[in-house]
Amino acid sequence: MKKNTQKDVKPPQTRFPQAHQGPQVRHDVEEVPPPTPEALLHSALSVTARLFPSHLGPSLTPLGSFRSPLTAPLGSFRHLSAPHQRRSALSGTSRLFSAPLGPSPGNGGRRGGAGPGRAMAPPPPPQPLPPGLSLGRTLGKEKFHKSQHWGFCNNVAMLVGEDKPGIGGEPLPGQKLKPKYSVFPAGMGSDAPAWVAFDKQALQILRPLEQTTEHLTYGGFFLALLSLQETMKAELQNQVLSFDAYVEEEVPDKNQELYRIRHCKIYFYLEDDTIQVIEPRVKNSGIVQGTIVRRHRIPLPPPNEDEYYTIHHFNINTEVIFYAQRYKITDCDQFTKNFLRKMGVRLNPPASRPDDPYTKERQKILDSMNPLRPYERIDTLKQFLEHDGHVLRFFCVWDDPESMFHDPRELVLHYYLSDDTIDMKEITPANSGRDAVPLFLRRDKLPKYAPTGLYQPGTITARTVLNVFGNLVGNRGRYILDNRKTGAVHQEFYRDSDLKIGEVINVWGRKILLCDCDEFTKDYYRTKYGIEDFTPVAYKTPPPPKPEKTFPPYTGFGSEEDSLCSCKGLLPKPPQKDFKKFLEKDRSGLESNILRFLAKFVMDSPVDKDRKFIICYFLSDDTISVYEYTQRNSGILGGKFLERGRIKKPGQELFKSEPSEYFKAQDLFVGARVCFHGHNFLLVDADEYTINYMEKHANEFSVADTGFILKKLKDIAEPRSREIRQVFAATDPEHTKVIAYEPFRNLIVSITDGAFSEHEIMTIGRYYGVKEEYETDLHLLLAVAQEQLKKNSFEDFGQLSAVFVYNDREKCGVLPYQMCRTICKSFKLPLADDLLEAVLTVFEDDNKQVEYKKFLDGLNWRENQIPAFQTIRLPLKNEDDWNGQPPSLPFKKIKYLPLLDDLFGKEE
Repeated sequence: MKKNTQKDVKPPQTRFPQAHQGPQVRHDVEEVPPPTPEALLHSALSVTARLFPSHLGPSLTPLGSFRSPLTAPLGSFRHLSAPHQRRSALSGTSRLFSAPLGPSPGNGGRRGGAGPGRAMAPPPPPQPLPPGLSLGRTLGKEKFHKSQHWGFCNNVAMLVGEDKPGIGGEPLPGQKLKPKYSVFPAGMGSDAPAWVAFDKQALQILRPLEQTTEHLTYGGFFLALLSLQETMKAELQNQVLSFDAYVEEEVPDKNQELYRIRHCKIYFYLEDDTIQVIEPRVKNSGIVQGTIVRRHRIPLPPPNEDEYYTIHHFNINTEVIFYAQRYKITDCDQFTKNFLRKMGVRLNPPASRPDDPYTKERQKILDSMNPLRPYERIDTLKQFLEHDGHVLRFFCVWDDPESMFHDPRELVLHYYLSDDTIDMKEITPANSGRDAVPLFLRRDKLPKYAPTGLYQPGTITARTVLNVFGNLVGNRGRYILDNRKTGAVHQEFYRDSDLKIGEVINVWGRKILLCDCDEFTKDYYRTKYGIEDFTPVAYKTPPPPKPEKTFPPYTGFGSEEDSLCSCKGLLPKPPQKDFKKFLEKDRSGLESNILRFLAKFVMDSPVDKDRKFIICYFLSDDTISVYEYTQRNSGILGGKFLERGRIKKPGQELFKSEPSEYFKAQDLFVGARVCFHGHNFLLVDADEYTINYMEKHANEFSVADTGFILKKLKDIAEPRSREIRQVFAATDPEHTKVIAYEPFRNLIVSITDGAFSEHEIMTIGRYYGVKEEYETDLHLLLAVAQEQLKKNSFEDFGQLSAVFVYNDREKCGVLPYQMCRTICKSFKLPLADDLLEAVLTVFEDDNKQVEYKKFLDGLNWRENQIPAFQTIRLPLKNEDDWNGQPPSLPFKKIKYLPLLDDLFGKEE
């Protein structure tokens, strides 16, 4: 069956049941486009305006120069969506009257709605109100004030408010109110005020507003416009157009001038179209100047006095009339030009501004007039403003010949660049016997040839005057300033150009030698005068060498440090300890800062040679304690062997003046032989913490410095490189490229002839060793971690998970190892570093990425608690009670090929 190309049109549904409707018939009707939202809004507004004229009028007063929605084109409102039309302010009337306001998506075209194939019917006439129901005309009205139309003028009653509106501000019948704001251009574009329509900031606000009005009701749109008005007033509150103008004014009462040219400024305020005219003040003009026209809206000249000046009335080289006064606009500033160009105004070329003939004539007279009294101006303000706070400083010396001991006096000279004054201060050394005075010379200008005697008061003045008449006219005289300064006393003062290193200046009869200056003074002279030589003058005798202090030998009472303090002063003080070292090397968390070594006696006695000792070195204060390991059935009671304290090295003189040497951390290493108070010990092993600490601080321990050891081994074995390669190859007959640690140790000992200690050989073996990997018990590891978290009451797993998810930008469920460790550290996860690293390593994949979800689930003891594991409860022991068993080496085989390559280079 051939399909019908035209669309099916459903008949409008009625209120009757389906059984009472006629048969459904398909109608092939020509397709009619649905009504636009603008038409629907216009229809709704028309109905509401006829029903509530008194309510709709005041609420839709124009916003600025926005036209009323009933008369403005609907394109200025953009289109409103149908669902919001129904929720507009007109929804109240649609309940009372079934006026068809257009279809809506929700009702399917019922109750008068037009379907897709049905043309929209025109709105029906308003229906009468039901009996007993009437709506007041003042519904929603808020203003009921009455304008004052009648008044008195010169005691005569007359109509004074013919342009005023009626009750509540509504216009009277046939009355046309003046527009509140200017509209430009007229009849086209936006109806917004000029300060909105042609401002870039306003357009930036209007564009998103136009997009959002699709989802606003009419009331919401109106409120948005109100908000826009307040926003733009605040934005353009300080933006003013400035025009240069002049006015020609007649002067009928004076013969010297027939007219007068008065220059002025015209300011146009964009926020409210107000105008202000200001005339700049001219000195001795004789007329009142300043504000000519105060700021307000100025009406146009007749016959358009009911309108006001707007932006489009202003342009360059045009005339405007303010209250019968004609102003000629000659130019404007750059901001005004740019603003007018944005509005589309074609600017005229600037006009010339004429000069006032009378003012010009007066200026010629003043320029040609010689002053009766010579004017002398002494201006020091510029120098003060440029150099205020700039002071030149010289270090000088005065060799006083009249003093008893002829000792030089050290002085500091300050030259103030702001007013060319000088002051001097004396540097009084300690125990000099002189009184400390604040100033050697008070601040003032320093004359070069002083002292010259005392002058009478009035002899030295800033200005000199002449008596013109003398004694010819009685006792009266006529005095004028003397430019030649006849009879004036001239004094020459020191300036900055007179002060140089090596110069001798006269300070009121005292010869002062300038010896040195500071860096600011050097830069000043280098910049202004180009001086580069600032070699100081040596004026101080070199101090005598300090005698070396000799201390008496140690007496044996107390410690050496304590007895030495009694020789350094009259009041003995206790010896000072290295507190900084104590803070850095004291126990902190899992860092004990204690080096532990396993030792044994070096003696032939069969009873003592099997005794084992634990030597503990405390890095915080360089003290040593020795404990003996308890062995069953040995007949020797173990425990503390040597009290903690500093131990002197053997072979030193007991009673001597120099301080004794004590054992330091660098003297203890595996293979070292030490003597503690006559007991010889051999250090045979150390714990893992000690070895790791020494390797971490290899710059302090040469036996743990791999680079230093390899260089030392290279110097010994380089002449026999071929032989050594053959020996290592013979040790590995199966060519596995690795050998056991014991053969490797024996080879190093044979190569170095015993020059290497056991610790140095161990360091090389650890560097080139093959570490064995051990399988970690995940259950036990997580149980230990959960136990630590539970003891420290850590429960921020939700926030920790959120941070992990936030850092996973790709949402792949994995994060790098270092990032996971950083996040855990930022949350201060109460886990030891080695435990945290072990747990993170367990959840790593092949790409070294940590699956953080499984990691968090394993640590969450609240939700995924692992049953507590059985632990062996051991009695608490002292930290020094280490059993001294040699730790199992983390390596058993050594890769010798990389060692040979580092020593002799790669073999071809």
